[in-house]
Amino acid sequence: MKKQNFLKGSIILMVSAVLAKGFGALFKIPLTNMLGGVGMSYFSCAYSLFLPVYALTVTGLSSAVARMTARSAALGMYGNIRRIRFTALLIFSAAGLAGSLGVYLLSGTFSRISMGGTEAAPAMMMIAPAVFFGCITAVERGYYEGMSNMYPTALSQAVEGAVKVAAGLLLCRYVDSHGSTIMSYFPKISDVRSLSAAAGILGVTVSSVGAALFFMVLALFRKKTSGSESHMQSHREIAKELTLTALPVGVSSVVTNLTAMVDMWTIIGCIAHFGYNKPLLVGIAGEDVPNFVYGSFAGIALTVFNLVPSVTNMLGKGALPCITSAWAENDKNALEAGTYQALVTSALLSVPAAFGIGVLAPEILGLLFPLQSDEVQICIMPLRLLMPGMVCLCVSFPLFSMLQAVGRTSAPLKIMLAGTAVKLLGNISLVPFFGADGAALATSLCYAVILCLALTAYIRVSGVKIKAVPFLEVFYAGAMCGGGAYLTIGICRRLGIYGVSSAIPAIAAGAVLYIISVSLLSVRRKRDALPCIR
Repeated sequence: MKKQNFLKGSIILMVSAVLAKGFGALFKIPLTNMLGGVGMSYFSCAYSLFLPVYALTVTGLSSAVARMTARSAALGMYGNIRRIRFTALLIFSAAGLAGSLGVYLLSGTFSRISMGGTEAAPAMMMIAPAVFFGCITAVERGYYEGMSNMYPTALSQAVEGAVKVAAGLLLCRYVDSHGSTIMSYFPKISDVRSLSAAAGILGVTVSSVGAALFFMVLALFRKKTSGSESHMQSHREIAKELTLTALPVGVSSVVTNLTAMVDMWTIIGCIAHFGYNKPLLVGIAGEDVPNFVYGSFAGIALTVFNLVPSVTNMLGKGALPCITSAWAENDKNALEAGTYQALVTSALLSVPAAFGIGVLAPEILGLLFPLQSDEVQICIMPLRLLMPGMVCLCVSFPLFSMLQAVGRTSAPLKIMLAGTAVKLLGNISLVPFFGADGAALATSLCYAVILCLALTAYIRVSGVKIKAVPFLEVFYAGAMCGGGAYLTIGICRRLGIYGVSSAIPAIAAGAVLYIISVSLLSVRRKRDALPCIR
């Protein structure tokens, strides 16, 4: 099986993540335009229940299997690798089945508690099977990632994204165009947007089935690898280690996804109790305003916010086998090089994106969501306030993977608990006064705290000394990017040029200034940043 080093593996995963996010945008943006703010509140509510269950059963699994596989591969214990894969499939298929059943059974109760009715319950029921199929896919991805072969993960993500776009949009559009007929089969549902959201989210389940089928087909062509059959772990030992490794990561991810629940409960609850202190929305009934604001924030602002972190998250996956090997071999130079590669690359990607999105927020949102002008107006300032948090989150992802690689699997859980507490207190304090703007500011504060704690923990455990100069250089270059975009968009507006015609030259100007700044400041110099690029 062909292996890749950190940089090559990370690039493969980042390209696949870009493709996956491209498919995600092709799915989420038209879906938001079809469902509107209220419909997206049903969709987002379903995700708020699904994501913690999915995170608990799936998220830590891939990294746990990858870590154990990488260690066994380094020792040539390929028989043990096959046993790891078989045991993981057996245990976590059962866990995934239990998770799917839990989401299905809790759908009605959760919808009533969160939304005050059962409108979101159909969407929750439709997404429930995705937990089971996600577990199967996570085991397979972890197996290949542990063997330092990132192509299967990348291809499966592309398959998953393509199926989600095709199935989700077609199903949602079908329900929209045959609403009265379909409503006759569901007499207890009073809002057709509830069924449209359920149809759209069914595409997520179908895509998870597609990813699992991809690995089943791939297994038919996998060659059996020869190697030592001695020193094999027992199934019980493997199960124990998998659980002890995956559970803290899964719980940490649950805590991460609790921020979505915090937003849902606090935004809807605070606006319902304290009112909405901004100009009344035309055509939105008073009782729909809390759901409308929450659906807009979750469906538009957070969708754009999550684009870049989902790409830099792949750096953590690429770094995990390399950092694990360096830590096991006590190779301080390799450990420091891998750390800088992951962190500086995250900053190089996220900082200019944050400046650019912040400056061009009205143009970007107007371009992506042309049919949702009211929702876009609500989300412009929240999106700008989310950008500092986006940078912190992007850099935190590889830190969490590296903490796992050096054996501190419980550290991310403690860090995320602290961050979630900050998020909850921030929302309670700020949402009543600032609405969605307050929720966005609380999110940025949350991820800033998480980054500081994660960086401190990793430095203390690994002994790696991280210099601030490369990151300050990246920040300066990002500011130049934002400044170029700001000046260009200002000139275009004075000339009466708006929309795509103004956004494209602004993006180009920012990108050119950023590249020039990075080159002049030598951010990519061999010692401090990306030695493998040269």
